[in-house]
Parts: sequence; structure tokens; C-alpha cells
Amino acid sequence: MAGQDLLHTQPRPMHWLATATALSAVVAAASFLQPADATATTSSGATTGRHPAAAPDPAKVTFPVDCGPYRLDVVKKASADLDGDGTTETVAAVRCHSGTGTPPTGVYVLAQPTRAGTAPRVVATLVAPAQQLTAQTLTVRHGAISAAFLGYSTREVPRCCPDTHKSLKWQWKGGKFVQSELPAAMSTARA
Repeated sequence: MAGQDLLHTQPRPMHWLATATALSAVVAAASFLQPADATATTSSGATTGRHPAAAPDPAKVTFPVDCGPYRLDVVKKASADLDGDGTTETVAAVRCHSGTGTPPTGVYVLAQPTRAGTAPRVVATLVAPAQQLTAQTLTVRHGAISAAFLGYSTREVPRCCPDTHKSLKWQWKGGKFVQSELPAAMSTARA
């Protein structure tokens, strides 16, 4: 059978141990990185004197992701007024459905439609699936978006065993989302 000579197609106990260790670290990190008072949505209606529109629903959006015959899964979402305009935006982490493995994640900011009766729209791409990152956490707090990702340092690293960790943050500044990366010591200290 083609491909049986490739090292990553012959799992050994060490591969399973490395996978179990990586998964344990991710679960432990997620329990520490999630603030106790975190909520999925916040209300901005009190500051504007009007009732805010409902947060954009990711299930109604056509994302710029080609999954071929597979469906697109929304794996994480959070909503808040991210740009200070008094309306609620939604941040959605999406990936192609897979029964096994971990397909890369795309992270998008959604806004209300410009015309009534139309679907919410994608207004920003924070992480494209082509970057080969998998979102582990996604939170919105005080208008800032934070996410932790696992990835691969090279194409030779088996897709079962991500070997890099990256924590990113985005804030609305100067009319766009500005990305910053947490220092490595801070992003892995809790893992």
C-alpha cells in the first residue's frame, strides 16, 4: 500500500504518548487561560440608549473557506462591541468538519448585514486556515479578542502532534484590528 514507508504512518507507543501529553497540556492550559467571569456576549445597549441588535449569527454566514464535500463547523464564538460603534460583532472560529485529525482553523469577525433581510457579513479575517493553526481558546474581554493556537514548526512534523503554541490578541485601533503576540514565556507558562 502506498505511504506505508512514511514514518508518520506507523504510529508507535511514543507517538501516542506525545499526543496524550500534548492533549493534557492543552486541556490544562485551557482551564487556566479562561477567566472565571468570562461571558460569551456583552451588552452595549446601556451606553447608547437603544437596544443593540442581536449578535451576528455565524450559522447564517458564508465564510471564505472551501471544505469541498464536508460541512463547515463553527467551533468557537464570542460576541461584543469590538470597535466601539455601539453594535455587537461576533468573532467565530471555524474549520472543515473532520471525524479524525485537527483541520486548521479560520478566525473571522462578523458584523450585522448592511441591508435588512440579508446575512451577516465577514468584515475581518484574523487567522486564515492557510496559516495551519488550530484554535484552542477564543475569548472576548473588554473589547479585545484573545486566542491560543497550536501549530507546526515544519511540514515534517506529524499532523497528530502540533509542536508550537502561539497566543494572539487583537484590538480595534485606527480603523482596523491590530494583532499582537504574547511573549512565549507568558503564552506557555500556564500550560
